Amino acid sequence: MLDFFTTMSDTVFWRFVMAFALVMSIVAAGVLIPQILLIAFRKKLFDEIDERKIHHSTVPRLGGLAFEPVILFTIFILLVFDVHTGRLQLMEELGENILSLSICVCSVILLYLVGIADDLIGVKYSAKFVVQVICGLLFLFGGLYISDLHGLFFLNRLPQFLFWPLTIFLVVFIINAMNLIDGIDGLASGLSGVALAFYGFIFLEIEEYTFALVAFATLGTVIPFFIYNVFGKAEKQKKIFMGDTGSLTIGLILCFLSFRLANVEIAPTHTVLSKVHPMFLAFTPLMVPCMDVIRVFIFRLKCKRNPFMPDKSHIHHKLLSLGMTQHVAMISILFFSAFIIVVSLNLSKQMDPTLLFMGIVLFYSAINIWTHYKIEKNKLKNKE
Repeated sequence: MLDFFTTMSDTVFWRFVMAFALVMSIVAAGVLIPQILLIAFRKKLFDEIDERKIHHSTVPRLGGLAFEPVILFTIFILLVFDVHTGRLQLMEELGENILSLSICVCSVILLYLVGIADDLIGVKYSAKFVVQVICGLLFLFGGLYISDLHGLFFLNRLPQFLFWPLTIFLVVFIINAMNLIDGIDGLASGLSGVALAFYGFIFLEIEEYTFALVAFATLGTVIPFFIYNVFGKAEKQKKIFMGDTGSLTIGLILCFLSFRLANVEIAPTHTVLSKVHPMFLAFTPLMVPCMDVIRVFIFRLKCKRNPFMPDKSHIHHKLLSLGMTQHVAMISILFFSAFIIVVSLNLSKQMDPTLLFMGIVLFYSAINIWTHYKIEKNKLKNKE
């Protein structure tokens, strides 16, 4: 049996590793989430119901507890398997990226603990912000930073006094974007699933196997959660929410993967990927939640409200106001995200990156203006 693995070609071996990581994390999360549900119902650890929330049943918000342990378990089980087969390729691959991987694990642990505290007793957003800034600093010390925009906004190589604050800002921004988009069933996990699948296949294609492994292990963890979150019945005690533990963890991992992809020099032999603009390749999968959080932030400031206090101004709330069900709204946003990814990657090969970015922003703004117009029109009809 061991001889079978040692004689595999490199390509087949790494595909097997990624498939195994995906299946292992699906199984592990599928086993762990029901246990979390059981504990949550016995200890009455439920998401509070208020006027901002869409759900009206008692639902635990501790689904994110499964994320970090399952991801780490999957990676290290594969490492043990690699050693016992005598192949040692995974050990060598992880060893080459040990600094980046260590920074990711340390940052995830910090946010995981903050998320647990927030889900159980509540944590002020200022305290969460401080921890997120610390994570940004850890990224810098681990060599994960954005120092070259490759012509986006007409900027290329950035001096240190600019890329340090830019990196910290992007870490905090992306984490919060994923946290704030978590408003209806399946949306945060669906969007992160699309992004993780994208990153996994891209990293596998360009032979960045450590990062592909992280992507597929995380994707496998998200899939069972998505099923429980979207299709689970609250009355049967089968429904669970991600909570801040999950959204902060996923947001950090997506930061880790996107930053790495932004800094990878893709060989010309990858004829398709090498022509895609690096910033679009790295960040397009995160564009929908990021654009939404900017729009919501501006809207709250315009209405003279605290931009950090939650409300019902996100894109999914607007779609619900148009009469869509949660599932239809979620699927619509996922398809829109996939559409943005496909269009952006293709157009970035031939368009100026700044013009393309502005075009995407204007397109997204036009959709929001249209939905606002339709909502107001429906309100007038109801008054009549």
